[in-house]
Amino acid sequence: MKFLDSAPFAMAMVSMDDHMVLANSAFRRTLGYGEAVEFPPFDKLIDPDHLLEAASLLKSVREGHEEARRIRLRLTRADGHPLPVLAGIALADEELGPGYIVQIIEIAEFSKAIEDLQARESRWNHALVGSSLGVWDHNFRQGHLYYSDQWRAIRGADPGEEIDATFDVWIQKVHPDDRDHVQEAIARQNAGDPEYAAFEYRERHKDGHWIWIECRGACVERNADGTPARVIGTDTDITERKAAEEMLADVSRRLELALEISQIGVFEVDLESNVVEWDERLRAIYGMAGAERIRPSGLWESMLHPDDAQEVQSRIKDHLDRGSGFTNEYRIIRPDGSVRHIRARAAPFTDATGRPKLIGANWDVTSDIALQLELERSKTLAEARNRELEVAKARIEHNALHDYLTGLPNRRYLDEVLEKRAQECMREGYGLALLHIDLDRFKQINDTLGHKAGDTMLKHAAKTLLTNIRKDDFVARIGGDEFVLVSRLETPQDNIARLADRIIAELCKPVKYEGHLSRIGASIGIASAFGAIDGKELLLNADIALYRAKSSGRNRHEFFSRDTQNQIINTKRVSDEILHGLEQDEFAPVYQLQFCARTMEIAGVETLARWIHPTRGVLTPDTFLSIAEDLDVVDTIDGIILKKALHDFDRWASAGVEIPRISVNVSSRRLYDPALIQKINALDFKPGMLSFELLESIFLDDRDDLVMANLEHLRGRGINIEIDDFGTGHASIVSLLQIAPQTLKIDRELVRDIPQSAEKRKLVSAIIEMGKSLDIKVVAEGVETVDHIRILREIGCDILQGYALARPMPFDKIAGFVRSGSWRQLESPAHELQQSLKKIVTQ
Repeated sequence: MKFLDSAPFAMAMVSMDDHMVLANSAFRRTLGYGEAVEFPPFDKLIDPDHLLEAASLLKSVREGHEEARRIRLRLTRADGHPLPVLAGIALADEELGPGYIVQIIEIAEFSKAIEDLQARESRWNHALVGSSLGVWDHNFRQGHLYYSDQWRAIRGADPGEEIDATFDVWIQKVHPDDRDHVQEAIARQNAGDPEYAAFEYRERHKDGHWIWIECRGACVERNADGTPARVIGTDTDITERKAAEEMLADVSRRLELALEISQIGVFEVDLESNVVEWDERLRAIYGMAGAERIRPSGLWESMLHPDDAQEVQSRIKDHLDRGSGFTNEYRIIRPDGSVRHIRARAAPFTDATGRPKLIGANWDVTSDIALQLELERSKTLAEARNRELEVAKARIEHNALHDYLTGLPNRRYLDEVLEKRAQECMREGYGLALLHIDLDRFKQINDTLGHKAGDTMLKHAAKTLLTNIRKDDFVARIGGDEFVLVSRLETPQDNIARLADRIIAELCKPVKYEGHLSRIGASIGIASAFGAIDGKELLLNADIALYRAKSSGRNRHEFFSRDTQNQIINTKRVSDEILHGLEQDEFAPVYQLQFCARTMEIAGVETLARWIHPTRGVLTPDTFLSIAEDLDVVDTIDGIILKKALHDFDRWASAGVEIPRISVNVSSRRLYDPALIQKINALDFKPGMLSFELLESIFLDDRDDLVMANLEHLRGRGINIEIDDFGTGHASIVSLLQIAPQTLKIDRELVRDIPQSAEKRKLVSAIIEMGKSLDIKVVAEGVETVDHIRILREIGCDILQGYALARPMPFDKIAGFVRSGSWRQLESPAHELQQSLKKIVTQ
């Protein structure tokens, strides 16, 4: 028996009639029995729920049917508390006498983990049932299609009812007008297109009526060839929401009818032709009832009261320059000599044809003004002194807590509000969200157009924020181009992301300044908390999230999360690796051949940058370019790629490989480099063999003199200028005439759909025709099929570039590819495809 006492495990010997013969110290300690306390029979220690299973096992052990076995039991401690254990039971050796040995191990934590898991699963199941979401799971790999009871209920089916979910059967239940859209949306959703993560359509209910469905889904597993293996999603019945939208449209129609019968005079001005249209009520207000409907410009101006005319017209011009709506009050002198007071509201807009116009409404408020003047005269003297004192006091308090430029609260005011609202959160149980907003491209506007322009942008940003915040939100300017918005959260599910997206969208709209269209953007970091809130910590977290938003591409928002700091650390690591990669010469070019659309001869190559990472392999610019821009080393990478490309060009020539020209991508920052001319002059190349590709977005109507001078010098050195990604940016015809590029590259997004989209085909054709009229060659990138080649050739495109002809390849692969001429005999399993290509090549 000594081995039981010395054993480190809780062990005991039990007689065949369940009496405790001996229990070691570990066994007593585990069950809470002192050394002198006598144990009850072993079967009394077992929880009644487990007794039957334990008795069966003990009987089997006693009868010799089982040598040993482990079983999960719940025993009762000396203090009456249950104790989950894993018990091992075996017959005792003959030396110990008849009975069996029991060893127990506590598994309370394991049992609790299982119970927690079961409880968590139960909660999620209840939440899913209560959410009214119909869940579906298409496991194509296993051939299993799952649809929840709620999914069936949405369509009027009973729980567990068999559903014929084959696509051909299901698509017939979709409204005929929606079927094409649904099939495209499913394909795009399966492909992982985020714009199709959710889509809406109509489906016939079991009762026969149509219901609106919002389908959300995503591919969660893919096969080796990239095809979807499993797609999971939810369906929501949005029929009531759609009905509400129709009701809103009906209300809008009634409102329009109410305006027609209201006694408000309406006018519309064509800002290009200056033709003015007045409705009948407006002509009556101006004492010209029965006059012609269309009035020439200048009539309204001639009727303004001389004392009001200059101020009114100046105000209108100011608001038209800014593109904003406005309110005016002024006097007119009617043809009969009477003076009337007019209140007006107007706003500029662009009609469907693109013509700028101004629309507005006038009210005759003469009687209101007369009454107002009488009231004001009766109270002016009594309130004058008190008003002056209140204004002075308010000005002092306002200046102490507000930004002088925008009028928004300042950092001091923000700190007070944060402290106050943190106390309210603790007391009332709601939460706070902080949006740290930083303007993008503000410094560029400040540096190029001056501080006055920068001040205008800050005022515009402040006005935009105030227009878009919610009723109880608080917004402050904390310095420079940074703003903070404090928003109350009733629940963690408050959609603060929608507010951030709306702010970004509004701030990205162009702003007129002294005839220039200036654009800013915004990056937003969001942090939120509930209960006990530390305002300073919340502001710091929002600042960290802002850093991530700016480093992720700007014009976006990011939430602070537990791994945000880790991601920042990772960005720092990649930054260090980029700098190390520059030191170790890890950046190298690859080349994609370009071909004459008419002869299919090689027309040149585009040089593309790659990072030959020592551990991650070959990396494309999308994995490192944004961080490189933050490091301000994109110009350095451009320079390295250019030098290596020129060297490779000479090596091709020495090897007898004829490449007419090479083109390299040049960042916009490099055009602002004062030393660019000196760097270009240090390079050795022949005129006409080198092209610089510049993004279309560089060529806005506002250009820096240094940029124009650098471009002129590049042309003087025989460097051709190409505009890349044309058709998706902001270049105007005037810009093209001034820049005079030799080549336009049509963006692949426009080229991609020309076989299916007549609209895209017309647009690409129009760009080509424009290029021909300006004597500019046109390159189409993204040429991936024979149909692309045929169509682009038919509409007159000059040069083709894309995977259908050649993929990007390193220097040492170019010569072999050129000598093989493989692009002339593109292989395809389809005979018609071969014949089409043959026809293109031989024409």
